[in-house]
This record gives sequence, structure tokens and C-alpha cells, in this order.
Amino acid sequence: MMEFPKNNILENWLETNQNTEIDRFIERNLAITEKVCTVLKERGIKKKQFAEMLGKSPSEVSKWLTGLHNLTLKSITKMEDVLKINLINIEPIKEITYVYLGTIPGGVTVEEAINDYEQSTYSTAS
Repeated sequence: MMEFPKNNILENWLETNQNTEIDRFIERNLAITEKVCTVLKERGIKKKQFAEMLGKSPSEVSKWLTGLHNLTLKSITKMEDVLKINLINIEPIKEITYVYLGTIPGGVTVEEAINDYEQSTYSTAS
């Protein structure tokens, strides 16, 4: 029986040249394609039908769904559009807006009213 050398050249190269960016890319690509495949299966959509929905060839869509193809944002968006799903969840940054739902008594500034409100609402019970 043939044994592989203890110091496998490929294994050593992979350990030395490990790239977290590539690992993350593959992980995200696989997550996207797994979600698409799950949705297709749940809805009973064959890959050939999905290709027609996308206006793409079945071979191209098969390549997309391997999880190893470099999906573009355009192709991801096209899949999201035809399936009416969200594949990438990126929330826009929102500024916090305070809305004071009450009256401010005469002689009290807006800043004082806000401070009184925040202290009464966000104080912690001991």
C-alpha cells in the first residue's frame, strides 16, 4: 500500500498561504447558493426553469449554483428579483432620531426636557 509523505507539499503550501479573504469569499458564496437551492427546492422550481426565469442558459445557472463560481452583485440581485427574496442583508446606517411625545412646561428648555425624559425613561432599577 502506498503512503503519502508525512510532509505533504500541498498541505504545507495551504497552511503557509492561508488566506482568510478567500475562505470568507467561499463561505459567503456557498451560503448564497445554498439559500437559492433551498428556495428552489421548497418551491418546486427546477434549475432549467430557474435559468429561464433569469434569462440565462441552464449551464451558466448550474455553474452559479455550484457555490464556487464568482457571483457578481448583478447576478445575485437578478436571483433576488426573480425569486422575490433577499440574499444579502445589509442594513443602511440610520441616524437615531428622538421624538418627544409630550408637552414641555413653560420655563423649561428643550434640552432640559430631553434630559429629564432620558433620565426617567432609561434609568435602571436597582
